[in-house]
Amino acid sequence: MSGKTVGSAIFLLVIGNAMALMSDVLIKLLDPGAPIFQFAFLRCVLTLLLLLPLAKKIDRRQFFAGTGIHAIRAHVHLIGMLCMIIALANLPLATANAVFYAAPILVMLLSVVIFRERLTPLSVIAVFSGFAGIILILRPIDFTWAAFAALGSAFSLAINAVLVRKLPKQQTTVHKLVLNYLLIIPATGALAIWDWQQGSRWSTDLVIIAAGSSLFILGYNITVLLAYRQVDANQVTSAEYTGLIWAVAIGWIWFNEVPDLWFLAGSLMIVIPLILIGLTQRRKYPARDFNPALRSSKK
Repeated sequence: MSGKTVGSAIFLLVIGNAMALMSDVLIKLLDPGAPIFQFAFLRCVLTLLLLLPLAKKIDRRQFFAGTGIHAIRAHVHLIGMLCMIIALANLPLATANAVFYAAPILVMLLSVVIFRERLTPLSVIAVFSGFAGIILILRPIDFTWAAFAALGSAFSLAINAVLVRKLPKQQTTVHKLVLNYLLIIPATGALAIWDWQQGSRWSTDLVIIAAGSSLFILGYNITVLLAYRQVDANQVTSAEYTGLIWAVAIGWIWFNEVPDLWFLAGSLMIVIPLILIGLTQRRKYPARDFNPALRSSKK
């Protein structure tokens, strides 16, 4: 699949989101007392190693361009990763992922604050509906540190998404990923050393899970890159929400986590407005591959 057609791009996003879910599943399989700082360090190092074959995509002459923004994004990423591990360890797989999907809603709010963007009426509905959906899923009576961690992970995803606009335009995705993980290693290394001094020791299972998680997340990044490279984002972005379907299915089959009506209602309140926004954008900006005027001119 090359991602050159709408159908192949959707297929890539569906597979990519399944790969991201497999990373979440591996993290959920960590032992309850696993050293999460050492896990974060291992995952960053292993991801860098996996990116080495793509080094030709890096502009070595301006390797450290935009280091300040990259450093902020890297450490926000670290906080989000740690929050994600805590959330996945203590919440049902589908519940944690449903809260992660609050990230696009938070991106809207942050864009208003940082870039003074204006929300459309549908975007406002999506914001209120999304937050109401989160409350339904988590429910105040069940609000725990794990729930706060899931929200923290969503916030980190949103902050990093907004800050992408501040990065140098000429840098490739590989360049951005390498710099991100390179800048995060000192902090994760220091935390891993502190974890080690407290008596925590990593095991073979921890290394295997970190390697698998790195591989699946890198696979997700590559599928997203291929999917959005030649097809308009508004035509295929709704396929990203298949990740929640994967989360429900895998959580039900693998972890015996049966979703309740609160979860289903809350998830619909988060996802449906976002899909409607995508469909509205699709009508407003038709896909290049399906431009009727272009077809007429060819005839």
